Amino acid sequence: MTDSLSGKAAIVGIGATDFSKDSGRSELRLAAEAVQAALDDAGLKPSDVDGLTSFTMDTNTEVAVARSVGIPNLKFFSRIHYGGGAACATIQQAAMAVATGVADVVVAYRAFNERSGMRFGQVNSALVQQVNSSGTDNAFSYPHGLSTPASFVAMIAQRYMHVYGATSADFGRVAVADRKHAATNPNAFFYGKPITIEDHQNSRYIAEPLHLLDCCQETDGGIAIVVTSPERAKDLPNTPAIIAAAAQGSGADQYIMTSYYRDGLSGLPEMGLVGDQLWAQSGLRPQDMQTAVLYDHFTPYVLMQLEELGFCGRGEAKDFIADGAIELGGRLPLNTHGGQLGEGYIHGMNGIAEGVRQIRGTSVNQVPDVQNVLVTAGTGVPTSGLVLTA
Repeated sequence: MTDSLSGKAAIVGIGATDFSKDSGRSELRLAAEAVQAALDDAGLKPSDVDGLTSFTMDTNTEVAVARSVGIPNLKFFSRIHYGGGAACATIQQAAMAVATGVADVVVAYRAFNERSGMRFGQVNSALVQQVNSSGTDNAFSYPHGLSTPASFVAMIAQRYMHVYGATSADFGRVAVADRKHAATNPNAFFYGKPITIEDHQNSRYIAEPLHLLDCCQETDGGIAIVVTSPERAKDLPNTPAIIAAAAQGSGADQYIMTSYYRDGLSGLPEMGLVGDQLWAQSGLRPQDMQTAVLYDHFTPYVLMQLEELGFCGRGEAKDFIADGAIELGGRLPLNTHGGQLGEGYIHGMNGIAEGVRQIRGTSVNQVPDVQNVLVTAGTGVPTSGLVLTA
């Protein structure tokens, strides 16, 4: 362990609401339900919590969540920007607070009605009308028809295919693996609904080369994760997931999903930066991971992450994932909960929960003898990642 943060905090509780297309309740209620469920799982009370952290995109303020759950006092609260890129960074913030003694128990949460309410996958002209730097950045792409996340990613995917010879079917293998895992997960939206590569190829285009089945769901729901010290974790009911590494990264010429002004468009350098930090902090390497949860809002970015993180060389991901390698029983099972393509899209927080279940040995698609799990956050944006260990 080469970093002062490494091993100084642990995840001891995970909680979730149901994942649906119409929750029928407010986003604040979803957040409160998830936080209470996570505390119940951890064997802690609201009065034990003195820190909360979330996304800048979450509509639920820390004080509102505290009131709703019955948390009396907060000594630490923070927000992380850049959408799904914030997921693992919320855990990093919590771990830093715990490791430095700023707080004792910190809960990270994310809750939204992202399907029945504001749909992230639709054109949102308000983004380009913002009177700030983000509005200016979006003004470069919106007039040209690049106005949805799928269209942003399609540009990069086309270039990746051209440079490395990847095909739509290669992307489809990610979707097939995710849906196979979701099919055996009773909490997944697509429980009992696997797909074939033919289903993927026959699904309609959203933004060529992305098919419908290359794109994650839009989901209503909430997730919460409890972080405390390894010492305190010894007195709690569940096997702790030790935070061996936590990192953030923003690359050169970084935009939010439209970093088209770089010399190359066939990679995710911000994820490479995160990966370098994770391996340095943890003292581990890609080959030490028994499983991984890679942010899968769009399938092409899973292949690129494998390359950026060092699991294979540039352009080799299409071969790395062949022959069931990323399915349960393969060399690196990915997204054993079904991912955001199969379980639900909760901005990557549900992937962190699955990493914890793999460490505990309680996943519905458990990988044997898990000691180390890699989890990543949103791609195409400034991002973050974690290494969790037993």
